[in-house]
Amino acid sequence: MISHFLKLEWKQFTRSASLGKSVSIKILMGFLAIWMLLGFLSVGVGAYFFLKKEFPNNDPFIMANKFIIFFIISDLLFRYLMQKIPVMDIKPMLILSIKKKKLVNYILTKSIFSFFNFSALTLYIPFAFILISKGYNFTGVLAWTFFMLTITICVNFINFLINKNNIALGVIIISITSIWISFKYQIFDMTHFFGDVFYTIYKNPLLASIGLILSIILYYLNFKQLSNIIYLDGAIKQKEEEVKTADLSMIDKLGDVAPFIKNDIRLIWRNKRTRTVFLMSFLFLLIGLVFFTVKTYKDSEIWQLYGCIFLTGGFAMNYGQFVPAWDSEHYRMLMTQNFSYRKFLDSKWFLMVVMTIILFVLSTPYIYFGFDKYLLIVAGFFFNLGFTPLVMLYMGAFNKKRIDLNASGFGNTQGTSAAQFLVMIPVLILPMIIYAIVNHFFGFNTAVIVIAGVGVISFLSKNRLMNLIEEKYQQNKYKTLHGFKQSE
Repeated sequence: MISHFLKLEWKQFTRSASLGKSVSIKILMGFLAIWMLLGFLSVGVGAYFFLKKEFPNNDPFIMANKFIIFFIISDLLFRYLMQKIPVMDIKPMLILSIKKKKLVNYILTKSIFSFFNFSALTLYIPFAFILISKGYNFTGVLAWTFFMLTITICVNFINFLINKNNIALGVIIISITSIWISFKYQIFDMTHFFGDVFYTIYKNPLLASIGLILSIILYYLNFKQLSNIIYLDGAIKQKEEEVKTADLSMIDKLGDVAPFIKNDIRLIWRNKRTRTVFLMSFLFLLIGLVFFTVKTYKDSEIWQLYGCIFLTGGFAMNYGQFVPAWDSEHYRMLMTQNFSYRKFLDSKWFLMVVMTIILFVLSTPYIYFGFDKYLLIVAGFFFNLGFTPLVMLYMGAFNKKRIDLNASGFGNTQGTSAAQFLVMIPVLILPMIIYAIVNHFFGFNTAVIVIAGVGVISFLSKNRLMNLIEEKYQQNKYKTLHGFKQSE
């Protein structure tokens, strides 16, 4: 039966009207997957030697066990954002004489052979070979490897149980942040606890069966969950949600642009993809921990500036790069209304500016890492306040691909075109070039002032530049309308 399901999926793929696009995307994703697998392979081969060099007075295997917890939680976070349950189109199957448990078993079994699990093979197995070659107990290493692979399967099934639960996402992020902080500042070194647990498997190989037992339990829980929701009426029934309206009357004080701002706020909060972009903007605040603490970046002010641009510009970049595609589903209706296009653009600009200010305020704790680091954040803030929104709006005039607002925002390339890549050049590369040149000739303080000055000048020139941007939108109006009518 499983082979029959696979044949049906292959026929669905080869007979699809969008076969050419599907093949090109799969080829691109294939190259990306190979690149990532090679990265895991290099880590698996080199981890022992790297840990031996960095911690010469400690056993590399013991140190590896301490750090593996970061990989496991990061793996769960990555799966949460990117992995989907490999559900084929089972609606036609529900009216056929096929037992529901066979459909569920097929879905779960197929998930075991996903790319995410193969990445663990390229990490743990090479590392195990290195351990055996260095004289570690063969049975213990074999049991440890088996346990880690079953833990990977457990993570696979845990992801399906918590899939797209915002509370679960918060717990994952808080967990990995707490463990890192406890390790970094030795508050309560949780990595030592997990390291002892994993090393115990090596010392007592029979305990590796715990991983197998946990994976079987999680498989059963997933089986029960999917069995309870796979019904024909559940598959065809439209989901009904109660729309809750917030009191946005205070925005009326902003004048003629207020109705557009209120509509944008409702659009952001009521739709999955825009809500994801909004929430991810706050996740970008954590990027400073990478650029200010990781050895590769903490000694490079240029790379720190790069991180600071993301820190306060996360929303402006992620939301702004898809203007006006966020309104693609009702864009034709908007264009029949008697309103000023300038007000429509001003509402987008206002949202990006306000969110940039909020993210800047929330980034204040980074002053802990030093005043010079905070100055880079300030420079990035002024740059994102004035320059970034205007560039994003200008490039939006060339954006002609519609967006499904109810689609997931993670790993979703719908609506992406060359404009989304080109817009990142002036926003991310320009400040780095300015900093490198000015800092070389005039020093750090002058470089920071110049980058902030670019943002201030852009902010003060907003009205004149917005007139040019509005003109470009009007010129491309009918091309945009035509593009938004096309379905991908």
